[in-house]
Amino acid sequence: MTKDERGSPPQDGPPVVGLEYLIDRYSAILFDAYGVLAGSRHVIPGAAEAIDSLNGMGKPYFVLTNDSSVLPERRAARYAEMGLNIAAERVITSGGLLAAHFAERGLAGARCAVLGTSDSAAYVERAGGVPVESPGADDFDVLIIGDQAGFPFLETADAVLSALFRKIDAGEKIHLVMPNPDLIYPEGGGFGFASGSVGLIFESALALRYPHMPDLRFERLGKPRAAIFAEAERRAGTRDMAMIGDTPETDIRGANGFGIASALVDTGIAALGGRAGTLPESDAPTYRLRSLALGVKRA
Repeated sequence: MTKDERGSPPQDGPPVVGLEYLIDRYSAILFDAYGVLAGSRHVIPGAAEAIDSLNGMGKPYFVLTNDSSVLPERRAARYAEMGLNIAAERVITSGGLLAAHFAERGLAGARCAVLGTSDSAAYVERAGGVPVESPGADDFDVLIIGDQAGFPFLETADAVLSALFRKIDAGEKIHLVMPNPDLIYPEGGGFGFASGSVGLIFESALALRYPHMPDLRFERLGKPRAAIFAEAERRAGTRDMAMIGDTPETDIRGANGFGIASALVDTGIAALGGRAGTLPESDAPTYRLRSLALGVKRA
């Protein structure tokens, strides 16, 4: 089977290729997690076979996920239970970017109000922060939205917002950090709100109360920003990489901005479909994949 047989470009839009084309052409393969490899309870068809094939040939690959709710070692264990044999060192999370962020901002030892899971708090601890026991109290210097779950949402959000207002009114400097900027994610047969949507709620409230302070916004760490791709490059030892994702605004935009190939797969949030001619250049993929199925000669 030749490379050309594995993917046939359509008349309009990016070339449609098979996964084997990317494996042959690029030194390392990057995958988004949700919608590309798996959902929260199921594996995307073709993903297990693709991972087994990559493992068998010793091909470098990494999972780049904006998730900051589960530590890499726990994520790898969950993948194993689902039939995905992905080692923890291949999982690069936005939560793991907190360490460099804390170092750059001099936040070691900072008191942190963390909205999220226990693993979200563990990411903060690994970064050198100190999670406070009661996020709604006035004893924090950093507010981190690690996930949309893992806490009683409305009562905690109300308490944290009130504390945030009190601290800003007192003239205190508060660092706002959101590792995962995703707004939604595929969940079962539908979708769920991600932590980026929680951040937008806070930012809307801050803009309403403090219209003269436009900088009261969360620093976003995950895709499409470059840090997570730079970590993949460091681990792979090459920039000759192709990113496979399901969301133009994060996976594809991030890869394009970092200067690597991008492939939009039709299994998650935003398959191209009729959008092929409407995406801005920043979000237009290098390639399009129907799925991760191996042995597909033509789309």
